Amino acid sequence: MLYEFIATIAAGFGLAGVALIITHLSKLAGKRAPKWLIPLFGAAGIFGFQINQEYSWYDQEVAQLPKGVTVVKKVEESTWFRPWTYVKPQTLRFIAADSGNARPNADNKDVYLVNLYLFERRRSIQQVPQVIDCAAPARADYVLQEKGSQLTIDEHVKQTTKWRPLEINDPLFINVCTNKA
Repeated sequence: MLYEFIATIAAGFGLAGVALIITHLSKLAGKRAPKWLIPLFGAAGIFGFQINQEYSWYDQEVAQLPKGVTVVKKVEESTWFRPWTYVKPQTLRFIAADSGNARPNADNKDVYLVNLYLFERRRSIQQVPQVIDCAAPARADYVLQEKGSQLTIDEHVKQTTKWRPLEINDPLFINVCTNKA
């Protein structure tokens, strides 16, 4: 985030420098450029760089995902204080599933333990383990018990009552279940 701040300031000074050159060239031509030209170019550099970063964030994060991790959902939003997002909505967060490392249950090959990663702009990545039942189809949170002790997938399946249904066209179901079959 510090590097992004420094780059934002540099973009503002860079475009303000272009406006300064235009101002000096206009003096040589015998005309005067408006006084507001330098601050306008500086602000345009800052806003332009920040808007570019907002839109390129998703592609940069997806490019860094390891092999086997795929995006299963992305959330695009438009907000009133970013009027340009009404033209092209901005991706603010997305969910990626580590379907390449999904662990099947020893007793039931239709049940998998998979890690979901929640990405959000300017926030740290959160990992959420999920149990996916491909036969149902349904999903449930994989609850860690006490420190150091974890339920096996089979024990978790028997104890959980909070199954959430999955549609067969849900990207999470497709990534975990159909790619394993």
